[in-house]
Amino acid sequence: MTTLDVFHLAIPTHDLDATEAFYTNVVGATRARRYDDRVTFRFFEHQVVCHLDPEFAPAADLDPFANIYPRHFGLTFRNGDDFDAFHERCARSGWHWFRPWANRFGDLPERHRTFFLADPTGNLLEFKHYEAERYIY
Repeated sequence: MTTLDVFHLAIPTHDLDATEAFYTNVVGATRARRYDDRVTFRFFEHQVVCHLDPEFAPAADLDPFANIYPRHFGLTFRNGDDFDAFHERCARSGWHWFRPWANRFGDLPERHRTFFLADPTGNLLEFKHYEAERYIY
């Protein structure tokens, strides 16, 4: 693989309009195209496709302390300043935090900063930055 390869992720949505507003206005993705049954985004240089499933109910009962694993996706920032700027962007959007900014793993070498958002359908997104890049993988 080369750095030009693009990761593709397909997830469900119950509402294309609300989903498009979240991914463009809150996390800054660019809408690539939209059809009656899906919307495709350029999400940090990767492809996220949200497929319409009107019967897929929003996950209203998500518990921020129990439901993040294993079902979430997101981005690990290599640059701490970029992470901070993105966190600030999300804060300015007014969107609610699923899990607010936190430090994980305290004084361990793999410590990192993280926060979670939930899109309108309840798909969970984690954004994080490791202090020591070697612990990303």
